[in-house]
Amino acid sequence: MSQQQPRRHGTRKPYRRPKKDPVRILAFEALRAVDERDAYANLVLPPLLRKARDAGDFDARDAALATELVYGSLRRQGTYDAILATCVDRPLREVDPPVLDVLTLGAHQLLGTRIPPHAAVSATVDLARVVLGDGRAKFVNAVLRKLTAHDLDGWLERVAPEYDEDPEDHLGIVHAHPRWVVSALWDALGGGRAGIEELLAADNERPEVTLVARPGRSTAEELLAAAGEDGAVPGRWSPYAVRLAEGGEPGALDAVREGRAGVQDEGSQLVALALAAAPLDGPDRTWLDGCAGPGGKAALLGALAAQRGAALVASEKQPHRARLVARALEGNPGPYAVIAADGTRPAWRPGAFDRVLVDVPCTGLGALRRRPEARWRRRPEDLDGFAPLQRELLRQALAAVRIGGVVGYATCSPHPAETRAVVEDVLKGRGGPAAEAEWIDARPLMPGVPELGDGPDVQLWPHLHGTDAMYLALLRRTA
Repeated sequence: MSQQQPRRHGTRKPYRRPKKDPVRILAFEALRAVDERDAYANLVLPPLLRKARDAGDFDARDAALATELVYGSLRRQGTYDAILATCVDRPLREVDPPVLDVLTLGAHQLLGTRIPPHAAVSATVDLARVVLGDGRAKFVNAVLRKLTAHDLDGWLERVAPEYDEDPEDHLGIVHAHPRWVVSALWDALGGGRAGIEELLAADNERPEVTLVARPGRSTAEELLAAAGEDGAVPGRWSPYAVRLAEGGEPGALDAVREGRAGVQDEGSQLVALALAAAPLDGPDRTWLDGCAGPGGKAALLGALAAQRGAALVASEKQPHRARLVARALEGNPGPYAVIAADGTRPAWRPGAFDRVLVDVPCTGLGALRRRPEARWRRRPEDLDGFAPLQRELLRQALAAVRIGGVVGYATCSPHPAETRAVVEDVLKGRGGPAAEAEWIDARPLMPGVPELGDGPDVQLWPHLHGTDAMYLALLRRTA
């Protein structure tokens, strides 16, 4: 009788515990907050990074990678969705949102960074095992293996229509913008393909951190000296602007910690400076910032007003935002007041002010560099929701200024429905009484800034000026 052979058991790989990578776990938590709570990454990410640094889990390189993973995933979300849809055997809307967030993080590492493919897949699968469990991690692994078949350009050739067939859809997928946003920006910008591609590409670049030295309290020279020769350069257009080098920390500068300087996009600085420089007929004693939250423009206007012996009233409807305004103005050398008031129901008498600024609520399409998730969150119908408020705020601003005084209407959107159309409707009395005011050419009030258009209003652009796409119209009340 033959000797019985020992039974062969299937060989299994030993169980390997997933690596808990604090960088990718933090990035996942940030994406979940944006998705679940409609939070903004620029508000969610800083406290998460501070907590990680305080716990000793992060160094500067870790913080930079986490920031890139979060912002890159959000900016390119539409492009990655189009690619992932070809790698998943069901509609993306049927994939659980946490799983889709992990897949998007993996897609960005594979297609949008220099992380080696094997490392990107391994790290993302480990993340999936930690936050989703082993079962769903297998699904993530299978999808990411399919993604490695092509680089980003190769995938775009497969998922984006030809430009000649559908220009808006082609640009939307290639540059990660919703089709309606591409169309709206193109209408506002005008011109051919080159300009819109440059604008969409600029929206996907990480914006510089720009500081403002508040006049009479700090100077650009002080900020440059404090940051060091390799840490900062002067702004392009504003005499008070300083641009920090990548990785520069504003809070490391004494002037910022003390409130004598702050973080402010150069486009916002130009808007405030233009309003302050606009010619007046008569006295120049009292200014109003009618939509002051969170306080950046109010702080700059307050400093400029103080140099002339004028007083600033900063009004903000939401009490919590009014508190932010008060914090930004704290220490202002001149007289000021911060009030929580609705600009459509004024708490002041008509004709009380010499200069008025209303930086009205809008879709924020001009700040997609800073809030990349906004492009996927906004809808065309949002324009109709903002329209009545924008017009009423401008009407009340014109009522608040005295005859001969100046009103600045500003918005961080280049969409025609939120810019010139609002001003023209108010001046012509559409939807209310006609405002008796005249245009002031704003272009000479931004000296040295090129390509400001035909006027009299001004539209700034990320790809032309390195700023947010701020719009400004200046009006003088005539009767």
